[in-house]
Amino acid sequence: KEPLLLMLYSPQGLLRSDSIPEVGEDAAATIGMAETLSEEEQDELRKELAKVEEEIQTLSQVLAAKEKHLAEIKRKLGINSLQELRQNITKSWQDVTSTTAYKRTSETLSQAGQKASAAFSSVGSVITKKFEDVRNSPTFKSFEEKVENLKSKVGGSKPAGGDFGEVLNSAANASATETIAEQTEEETH
Repeated sequence: KEPLLLMLYSPQGLLRSDSIPEVGEDAAATIGMAETLSEEEQDELRKELAKVEEEIQTLSQVLAAKEKHLAEIKRKLGINSLQELRQNITKSWQDVTSTTAYKRTSETLSQAGQKASAAFSSVGSVITKKFEDVRNSPTFKSFEEKVENLKSKVGGSKPAGGDFGEVLNSAANASATETIAEQTEEETH
């Protein structure tokens, strides 16, 4: 492994190049570097160090002043932290929804919802068919006749709602329609 070279710079120009030990090299060699510099070179480096530290301090102060000015502008415009958070969330959501993964997932879920809706509709049709089968069965016909006979003995004429089979059929259709309407509502939200 070749050690890295450090170029020392001063206002007078390039002074010299020193090697910097890499990871795993003797730490004592690093400590000894200061001893190999002349007194003049050390003074130059200390001045450079002080200058860089001063520049860092100045830049920190300028940044603080800029941040204060930014906060003042936002206050005057009526922009608060909550509004910024909302804007960030909105932007993030837009970024997410524009990704290919989101679009694929959305399409897949939409297709699954359509298939589920079709399945529920099919289930409603099956239930309606089963009610019709029951209504047309001899046992139900016998039961319906007995109810009609009892109704005619007790109350007289048929109510406006129709016979028992019509009421059952109507209830089954309403249940299937209600299920499909709920699914459609959930898909739109």
